[in-house]
Amino acid sequence: MTLTPKENYLRTLRGEIPDFVPSLFHPHMMPIREELLTPSSLPDGKPFVTGLGVTYVGSEELNFGAMPAPNIIIVDDILKWRDRLKIRDVTGRDWEGYYKKEEEKIDRENLCLAVDGGDYFLILVSLMGFENAMFAISEEPEEVIAMLTEISKFLLMVTEKQMQHLRPDVYILMDDDSAYTAPFFSLKTYREIFKPFHKLHIELALKYGCMILRHDCGKSDQFLEDWLEMGVNSWHPFQVTNDCKGIKQKYGDRLTLEGGWDNQGKWNGVDYSDDELIAAMEEYTAIFAPGGRFVFSATAGPFGAGAGPNPKSEVVRKFYEEKVKYYYK
Repeated sequence: MTLTPKENYLRTLRGEIPDFVPSLFHPHMMPIREELLTPSSLPDGKPFVTGLGVTYVGSEELNFGAMPAPNIIIVDDILKWRDRLKIRDVTGRDWEGYYKKEEEKIDRENLCLAVDGGDYFLILVSLMGFENAMFAISEEPEEVIAMLTEISKFLLMVTEKQMQHLRPDVYILMDDDSAYTAPFFSLKTYREIFKPFHKLHIELALKYGCMILRHDCGKSDQFLEDWLEMGVNSWHPFQVTNDCKGIKQKYGDRLTLEGGWDNQGKWNGVDYSDDELIAAMEEYTAIFAPGGRFVFSATAGPFGAGAGPNPKSEVVRKFYEEKVKYYYK
C-alpha cells in the first residue's frame, strides 16, 4: 500500500527509503499559525504583532513573506533592553481552545502538523534593526545573551504548550542567520550566543518525539556539524551557494536535503529552453536522489508578483512524475 504523503515524508526524515520521492507537488506538511510567535508569511497582508511586540507586514511584492515593519526600533540600546522589551502577558489564555481550532484546519492523516520557532537571531534583528543588532553582538554579547535568555523563557513556554496540546510531527527551527553568500557571524559567535538557545528548543521538541527540520537560508554550511550534534534531521532550503555536492557526499546518510536547486539564478528567469531545464533536472536528480534523504525541490520561474502563468512549472511537474517520483522503485 502506498504511504500517505505524511508518512512518506517522515520516512524520508528518518533516513529510510520512501515509497516515492517527496516534492512540492504532493504537499506533506502544514505549519500552524501561532499568534504569539514570528509569522513566516502574511497572506492577507494585514499587520501582525507578536507576543514580543514586533509588528510584521507582508506585501504582494514580497510574495507576502512576513517582514518587520520598517523604521520601528523597540530596543534602541542593548544596555536598556530591560526598560524597552515588553513581553505580552498571556495569563488566562485558552491554550487548548486556540490549538484545537488551529488543528481542525489540518488534515493530520495526510499532512505532518508542524510548529516553528527558535528564531533568536531574527528576533534580535526585529527588535533592534540589523545594524544595531550586529553592533550589540560585537560590543555587548553578555547583554545580548541576557535579553535572549528572558525572551527564551517566553518562547519555550509557548513551544511547550504547542507540544502538549498539538503533539506535532515536525519542529521547524527557523532562524535565518546567513546571507546568500556568507553567514552573518562566525561559528564561534554562533556557539557562544545562539546555539545554546537553539539546543533548548531542539531538546524540548525531541522530548515530544518530533522530527527536526532546520530552516536556514543562505550559506549556512559552517553550522552543519552543530545542527547534527543537536539532532537536526533535515535542512531546508539548502541553497546552492553551499557546497551542495560535497554536503550530499559527506552528510547524505545523516541529513535529509530539501533544496540544492538554483531557484535564484537561471531557473528563475525565462531565458532557457525546456531541454536545458530537463537536462538540469536530470543532473540534479542524479546527484541528490541516490541513497534517499532527498526532497525534490526543482522549480522554474519566473516567480513573484505579476509574473503570470508559468508554463515551465508543467515541465517540472511532468519530469517529476515520470522520472523522479518512483526513483526508488
